[in-house]
Amino acid sequence: MLASPAIVPPSCLAFDQKARVAHWLRLDAGREFSVFGWLTVNSPDFPSASGTSSAHAALAGRSASLRLFLTIHWISSALCLVGMLLFAATGVTLNHAGTIEAQASIDRRQAVLPPSLLVELRTTLASANRQTALPPSVRAWLAGEWGLRGLTGIAAEWSPDEVYLPLPRPGGDAWLRLDPESGEIEYERSDRGWIAWANDLHKGRHTGDAWAWFIDLIAVGSLVFSFSGLWILHRHAAQRAATWPLVAAGAVLPLLIILLCFH
Repeated sequence: MLASPAIVPPSCLAFDQKARVAHWLRLDAGREFSVFGWLTVNSPDFPSASGTSSAHAALAGRSASLRLFLTIHWISSALCLVGMLLFAATGVTLNHAGTIEAQASIDRRQAVLPPSLLVELRTTLASANRQTALPPSVRAWLAGEWGLRGLTGIAAEWSPDEVYLPLPRPGGDAWLRLDPESGEIEYERSDRGWIAWANDLHKGRHTGDAWAWFIDLIAVGSLVFSFSGLWILHRHAAQRAATWPLVAAGAVLPLLIILLCFH
């Protein structure tokens, strides 16, 4: 006995039966076929209206999850794009640091602290500890004379012979020495170039807390980007036979290098 015909929507009544096509339906076996419209053929080979609704509901749920992961994937990739390019490029420069020569430029300066500031420096020296910074007036004078700013939170190394400030920086180094007896000031700043600067950004060397947080955020975003991409690969692997062999190759290659080349 033939199954009852499905209800035909009014918008489809004007079309020929062979042209009534509409949606992709997923059967219980997991295979897909397309039906262009609502069928009116009285045949037991086609699913009933209730079966069609269930298939549509399941497919809608899978499509929604795919759209969600695609959204997560592109947003995380957009946020991490510049950071990943930076760390990828500096990974190459760090790996070949021995072949990339850098000529350091050195800037040396000397001056004498005004007498009033020298008295204040000696007063601070008498009660200084390991966390004591330079007096505000001395910092202001250095900022005005040499453009040295950002010394507020830097603790100096205090001794009767000298007051020493280490001023490490990405891509170079710097230091400041003050003589509490004579008031002589020496300042030296070295710069190894923009490649060394970028390499230090990669390593988080002398970059401060804000950059350390940025590295952590880029790392978390890259993990989100990678795992969402893995889930998308899983969804499309059935249509792309090379998916899992390529993933396996990417995992096996570094493992073989570790096992065969490391001692």
